[in-house]
Amino acid sequence: MTLTCVALGLDHRHIYGMTENVQKAGVKCVGYWTQGEPETLPGFIKRFPDVPRLDRLEDALGSGADLALISSIPADRADLAIWAMQNGMDVMSDKPGCTTLEQLGRIKRAVSETGRIWSVNFSERFETAVSTRATELVEAGAIGQVVQTIGLGPHRLNRPTRPDWFFRRDRFGGILTDIASHQIDQFLHYTSSASAEITNAFVANYANPTDPELQDFGEINLRSERATGYIRVDWYTPDALPNWGDGRLTILGTEGYIELRKYVDVGGAPGTDHLIIVNSEICEKIDASDAGLPYFSRLASDIEHRTETAMTQTHCFTVMELALRAQEMAEVE
Repeated sequence: MTLTCVALGLDHRHIYGMTENVQKAGVKCVGYWTQGEPETLPGFIKRFPDVPRLDRLEDALGSGADLALISSIPADRADLAIWAMQNGMDVMSDKPGCTTLEQLGRIKRAVSETGRIWSVNFSERFETAVSTRATELVEAGAIGQVVQTIGLGPHRLNRPTRPDWFFRRDRFGGILTDIASHQIDQFLHYTSSASAEITNAFVANYANPTDPELQDFGEINLRSERATGYIRVDWYTPDALPNWGDGRLTILGTEGYIELRKYVDVGGAPGTDHLIIVNSEICEKIDASDAGLPYFSRLASDIEHRTETAMTQTHCFTVMELALRAQEMAEVE
């Protein structure tokens, strides 16, 4: 059985990795629809020249594809996901999968009514091989019981290439809803927590006063019955860094710790996917670039067999609910 997908919205560059990785998992992309001419469109056409453009959303929804890849403007993702599910498709959405709790409620109802899968591609875990290796080590007990994570998600603003919606709060959803959903996903995953309580949430605009709706800094403290976590996200990546951000995760266990230097190792080894592990027997840096990205093949299998091996539906709902509630808490006057 050859699974097929269709792309709905190309407004964020994450659509490149989503499309490439599902194709590597054996899923054929049969077309894409996007509104207008987003800045990402030439890059998509260059990477996927054989994927045809579908002029009408109705044509994309009626394509008969098994999976919809959604990377539209964040505020529009929920409606596209619901329409896709109502037309018989499972969904992989770029993060954030939605921008309000009301949207999340409608998505939950659509999943219940249609029996379809709604999966959010938390790419800071699912598209980094070092995260796969960290999962293997944690599950093997290499650092004992995980009791805390510290997730750092710095990003480069890239102001000249940002569209208008990026600077509008009602369209991008807030910095905690958007970026910090990655770190919430990682906290729940690596601590084996079913849910968590947001104990502190904060957002600010420190460096961009001419864009009052932009939030360029955010932080969250959270805790579960098993562990605590700290999250910091920002739009301050300096120009000298060779990539968009020095994303890091520290996983503290009762018998050691792991640090993930996902995208760059400043002053250290070249390349990406660097893992540092320290326990009673090991104190070393590991090249984890060969660990693979199992999320995509697992999701393809889940679509075919109606299983939950890539990510449980409950986990996906919980991550987005926590991100949205943290955003609400941070914005309370």
